[in-house]
Amino acid sequence: MRRSIVFPGLLRVAILFLCLNTTIQALALTNSTRLESILNKYTNKDEEWWRAKPRGRRAISEGDMHLILDLHNKLRGQVYPPASNMEYMVWDYELERSAEHWAHTCRWEHGPSHMLTQIGQNLGAHWGRDRPPTYHVQAWYDEVRYYSYPYAQECNPHCPFRCSGPVCTHYTQLVWATSNRIGCAINVCYNMNVWGMIWAKAVYLVCNYSPPGNWWGHAPYKYGTPCSACPASYGGGCRDNLCYKHGGVDRRPAPEIEETNYIEPEPEPVRDGEPRPRAQAPSTSPSDNLERDMVLSTEQMCQQVDCETKLRDQCKGTTCNRYECPPGCLERPGKVVGTGYYDMQSSVCGAALHFGVLDNDGGWIDVTRLGRKQHFTKSYKNGIQSIGKNRSANSFKVESVPVKAVRCDTTVAVFCPFKKPVRHCPRLYCPRNCLRDSQARVIGTKYYSDKSSICRAAIHAGVIKNESGGYLDVMPVDKKRHYSGSYQNGITSESLPNPTGGKAFRVFAVI
Repeated sequence: MRRSIVFPGLLRVAILFLCLNTTIQALALTNSTRLESILNKYTNKDEEWWRAKPRGRRAISEGDMHLILDLHNKLRGQVYPPASNMEYMVWDYELERSAEHWAHTCRWEHGPSHMLTQIGQNLGAHWGRDRPPTYHVQAWYDEVRYYSYPYAQECNPHCPFRCSGPVCTHYTQLVWATSNRIGCAINVCYNMNVWGMIWAKAVYLVCNYSPPGNWWGHAPYKYGTPCSACPASYGGGCRDNLCYKHGGVDRRPAPEIEETNYIEPEPEPVRDGEPRPRAQAPSTSPSDNLERDMVLSTEQMCQQVDCETKLRDQCKGTTCNRYECPPGCLERPGKVVGTGYYDMQSSVCGAALHFGVLDNDGGWIDVTRLGRKQHFTKSYKNGIQSIGKNRSANSFKVESVPVKAVRCDTTVAVFCPFKKPVRHCPRLYCPRNCLRDSQARVIGTKYYSDKSSICRAAIHAGVIKNESGGYLDVMPVDKKRHYSGSYQNGITSESLPNPTGGKAFRVFAVI
């Protein structure tokens, strides 16, 4: 499953200061106090200060910086109808650093709120297959198909969070003629909440612009012959249809230690009196090659479905009972048959909306098959009109998926024991650094005894990483005749032949 998404660009409204960022400014000021104190250090500093300041790893590689900057200028120079006052864009290191601080918050929203009146901002995120940052830049520009110069018509400019219609405010910020400086940052965010869905490893792109654009009621640029209406400060200079000042405003990359987009998570601080973590190893290991023992599992219990996907009775296993619905299904819910219980030909997500388990933000649901029902009642609930049916058919019901945080030593036997009929276990969240808790047992490989620690079994199986923790799904199953031990991901699991009691479980990734 590959997924990418862009956040609607900032929209500004003159005089009334009602803009898209006012929604973000409603956040409690306490949430931005710490970030504000950090950013205050960088105000009133010239670019030479940045260049002279010792820098560690930058928030974006020099190569990606050039790709983003070049694509911005290329796209700005080819707008149609042509622009007479489109300015050449250059890199700004202060904007880069402000983007870096926001990218490290891993919050899928515009911010920080106190800066949104001073900058423009475009956001993008993806997970799955690696994508260059230009993927999001091009996606921002491609919103032009929803935009009619000089003002938005088909697209909806009032989209602070999620929109039912098309968005074009990324495009208008990208081609805002007077926004001539840009700075971007990339961060890898673990367990990032993107509109109610948890992305285990999201690549988060933040681009800040100055001066800000997207003033509602204004065109992003003036129409006319390229460079015919450039500000006087450009002295008549023109480059690739852009107002260009020769000598001095071209990009100047800052020194860079390491060229990479991958930002490692900060290590967990070791408090006084705490033992430092030690690598665990098998008692007898033929090799010290740790890579051989690294295991990564991306097998999921939850299935991502479309809004219109029907629940046909083709899948019998427990792994077919948890689904993730996308946002926006209220506008395309598909066919829904029944009330309370639903015909198998119904849309899974539409039934969940009708029953009130989900809202238009999407999310996770559990499905329980109920067997045949004699008739299905129509009703209008939560914005969805279901239809009735007087013929007998297989049915199902929908339930919400609770999320529970557990400790490193929590076991399935205590938390979610195997029962018949099989029950749905909550989605679990494991803390970081469960590798340290060597007293919590792990028994088995792939299939684990229910006396095992859930979180340590998940690390052993490669479902979560020790340094980040994260979400996982648990499926209790009947006991196994034999549990085989192994050494994986720094954990040695135990073998247990012929267990006398207890049940078993499997762990699944949440991606």
